[in-house]
Amino acid sequence: MPCKRMLLAWALAAWLPLAMHASAVHAQAAPEAAAPETTDAIAAEAAAPAGDCPAIPLAGADAAAVTVPSAPDAWGGPRTGDEPTLSDRVVRYEIDATLDPDKHTVSGRQKLTWRNRSAQPVCSVYLHLYLNAFEGPGSTFMTELREGNDQFRSGVGTGDGEWGYTRLDKVEQAGQPVQWAFVQPDGGPETDRTVVRLDLPQAVAPGASTTLDIAFFDQLPRVVARSGYYGSFHLVAQWFPKIGVLELPGERGATAPRWNAHEFHAHSEFYADFGEYDVRITVPAGYTVGATGEEVFEDGSDKPVERDGMVTHRFVQDDVHDFAWTADKRYAEPLVGHYEGPGSPRVTVRVLYTPEYENNAQPALDATLASLEYFSRTLGPYPYRTVTVVIPPYGAGEAGGMEYPTFFTASSYPDVAEGTLFRDLLDFVTIHEFGHGYFYGILASNEFEEPMLDEGLNEFWDQRMLTEAGRKVNLSAGWMRKLGIDFKLPVFGYERMAAMTASPADPLGQNSWNRMSGRSYGTVYSRTATAMRDLEAQVGKEALERAFKLYYERWKFRHPSIADFREAMIEGTGQRETVERLFAQQVYGVSKVDDRIASLSSVEVLPQPGYAMRDGKRVELTRADIDKEISDKRKAWAQKHADAKPGEAGPFPYRTVVLVRRAGADVPQQLTVTFADGSKETVEFSGDRPWQRFTWTTPSRAVSAVLDPAGKHYLDANKLDDSRTLDSDASVATRISTQVASLLQAFFAFMVSL
Repeated sequence: MPCKRMLLAWALAAWLPLAMHASAVHAQAAPEAAAPETTDAIAAEAAAPAGDCPAIPLAGADAAAVTVPSAPDAWGGPRTGDEPTLSDRVVRYEIDATLDPDKHTVSGRQKLTWRNRSAQPVCSVYLHLYLNAFEGPGSTFMTELREGNDQFRSGVGTGDGEWGYTRLDKVEQAGQPVQWAFVQPDGGPETDRTVVRLDLPQAVAPGASTTLDIAFFDQLPRVVARSGYYGSFHLVAQWFPKIGVLELPGERGATAPRWNAHEFHAHSEFYADFGEYDVRITVPAGYTVGATGEEVFEDGSDKPVERDGMVTHRFVQDDVHDFAWTADKRYAEPLVGHYEGPGSPRVTVRVLYTPEYENNAQPALDATLASLEYFSRTLGPYPYRTVTVVIPPYGAGEAGGMEYPTFFTASSYPDVAEGTLFRDLLDFVTIHEFGHGYFYGILASNEFEEPMLDEGLNEFWDQRMLTEAGRKVNLSAGWMRKLGIDFKLPVFGYERMAAMTASPADPLGQNSWNRMSGRSYGTVYSRTATAMRDLEAQVGKEALERAFKLYYERWKFRHPSIADFREAMIEGTGQRETVERLFAQQVYGVSKVDDRIASLSSVEVLPQPGYAMRDGKRVELTRADIDKEISDKRKAWAQKHADAKPGEAGPFPYRTVVLVRRAGADVPQQLTVTFADGSKETVEFSGDRPWQRFTWTTPSRAVSAVLDPAGKHYLDANKLDDSRTLDSDASVATRISTQVASLLQAFFAFMVSL
């Protein structure tokens, strides 16, 4: 999901412990047309698990940044390419779904086959029913929105008749009914029904698999967050009962088997096992369908099956951990392109759009093809055969900016001419959502507990791509450009505007829901990107890219943790101290970076009145004596150096004093002082001491002092106080530029507070 704070600012500028509460529900089938409150028959208690199984706990509500690296054989060990499959497939979904586009419902039947990777029998499993986040005010999602997790996407509300939910109609294991109970692993309200525990009639033995037959029914919400409908447009995401992840010892900090199945929080996204998807989607004739994976046809045909005015599309994709789709009768003929690169199959890129946004299709295709090339070259080859890009129609903007394996939604704008603000936005969102195909899709980190590994690292790599392409953020509205005002910012300069540099509230490694505010959650994107940019500036481009390639190669298809990322950065860069300092200060902790030049002076070292030893005798030098001595030496110097410029040199040396203040974390800084004769002095400023004074005695007068001259530290709260000058004339231009810079700093601070 793109940083909505960034999109808003662009547009304005131009743009705890584990608590389980169960509301026991018996697995009883109900008529599809029944209202949600009458379809889940309530039982007195959930049935006890079958067999003699030790209870497997759930990850707690405080789960966040992992500090201990995973075991070398975690998730089956590194994928070398010699294995028969890309991932260690844990689950298989076979789903038949029928869309009613008038009622905005999906009727589904699902075979869910799950393998027990643990060394103990399993008698209970957990499913996510994400759409229940939108069934009413009692969900964790809606509760958090009311209680301060503001700034979620654009804040579109839900009106009467626009709520959504998932209903379980039947769950069976080997023909036996399965009983279930809704639980709240994170201590959310008892009315939250986004996680359900299934108590199995038959235990799943170690290494064995079981198949659950599930009938379910979805009422899609009016598109508000990641999923829903608007008119004939349907984005069907997080729509099927999806099993949680059973983590084993040595995986993401686990020391014993545990289930990872968090409630659907306002700012959290997703985490699931890799597996196989075989999905049949039935829609009325005339509807265009796009989905995760490749469309396959029955019996050698080249088109989907049509019967009685309904068309069934079949999509198949292995080695992914989610599946989403779209259907709309207004979609134009898709725009298609192809990518062929070393190590990748031939990739078909398909862009779906409605007629009013036809001008968005080609830019989205171009940005996707460019992203395929960049990510394949800098991280690793793209392994799938398809990418489907959706341009949301007018009125469905909340469907934009969402990622699913091989399938994502971009954004849509009326004017996307080259060089405009909205073209910058369309390109960025397209690149960002494609990039999730790597950080969310292939690496598959836990977005609940460690969102920086997806949103933050992806944001960094996207902006890195744009920087290498020479792109900048165009903040000039059309009327500004007509007046000759073309105001652009480097992309990482723009990122730091939303990074809460002045008052960071939460560590980058914090989970997605336990944060001070929606604005603080936004730093998952911008502050992570800024921190990674600073790390690259310190260790070097080649070292940083080498480390990211190592991280990707080692952890693709394996669910890495923050500790695993940290170790790859240390090994890949070879600079342990620098990496560990950044993680301690910004990932596991939260530290402000705020260094500044407090004062700069450079004055001649002149003789002073008082007693002095002359020819072995103590004599008093009066003020008159000193004044005469100074005058005589100045005249003699001037006669010998008629062409000398003021400050460059003289009869007396200059003493330069620079006072540097530190009001935050210790980050090694360079201080460079430039003198009138062109010479420079550079020193290191480091340590926890809140100030340090540097002095030089030189022939020439100092003219400027600059902290961080190479621009390595974008996390610094205020870059405007990193330099001082001692110009001989305070020109109007200098004063105005300083004032403009101060105004821009104030403006940016205002923008990120929105």
